[in-house]
Amino acid sequence: MSLLTAILLASTAGGVLSVLLATVALRMKAEWVPVMVSYAIGALLGAAFLEILPHALEHAGSMEALTTTVLGGILGFFILEKLVLWRHCHTEHCEVHGAEVHGTDAAARTAPPQHDHGRSGMMITVGDTVHNFVDGVMIAAAFLVDFKLGVVTAFAIAAHEVPQELGDFLILLHSGYSKTQALLLNLLSSLAMLVGALLGYFLLAELQWILPYMLAIAASGMIYVAVADLIPGLHKRVELAHTGQQALLIGLGIFTVWAASTLAHEWMHG
Repeated sequence: MSLLTAILLASTAGGVLSVLLATVALRMKAEWVPVMVSYAIGALLGAAFLEILPHALEHAGSMEALTTTVLGGILGFFILEKLVLWRHCHTEHCEVHGAEVHGTDAAARTAPPQHDHGRSGMMITVGDTVHNFVDGVMIAAAFLVDFKLGVVTAFAIAAHEVPQELGDFLILLHSGYSKTQALLLNLLSSLAMLVGALLGYFLLAELQWILPYMLAIAASGMIYVAVADLIPGLHKRVELAHTGQQALLIGLGIFTVWAASTLAHEWMHG
């Protein structure tokens, strides 16, 4: 087996993993999705703060440049979401002007939307695509150093992708996408890993310096979606039991990422 073939196979495995995770979520009852959004929030924040940003800081030439990239990424995702809102409000009745077009009934004006018309789904897809691209480059770099290291790195990346990809799929469903649409977006996003592996194989020397900053952008997308789009929705249920459930699931999402990262580290250094 040639080195390039091994790199492509290892990167394609990430897409297969996404499909397997999606099939788990496809079996989930519709009423469970809003509840599991709390878990998705924990998975996103855990992946950003425990896995992606520490790795980016370790390899960045300037910590100030990296944190500035995170800040710029959050601002960029805010602008992107505003553009999505603007387009939505020019094509159909939107949640912003819903009170004006649906009459004066108080319940209609105050009823929360069932989903956010795809905004958080789009944000998370953009961030996940960037993250998958960087993972592909990392797989290629490991194989170029040593074949066994490449195999171990591919398994490690797959391990830490598990909670994040499941969280991403849940967010797509919560954002209003159908299960088929969410599956297709998940698959398209996973193709970025294959693209990253190819470019990493042929252009690794030119790409290495930019990888930490691409990771920073991916992390900023996850942070923005979790904090700006998902957490506010949790405040609609203020009962103590629901608050405890939400906090427990957020903690479970963070713990899952930590456990997967710890396992991946042991695989790479054991």
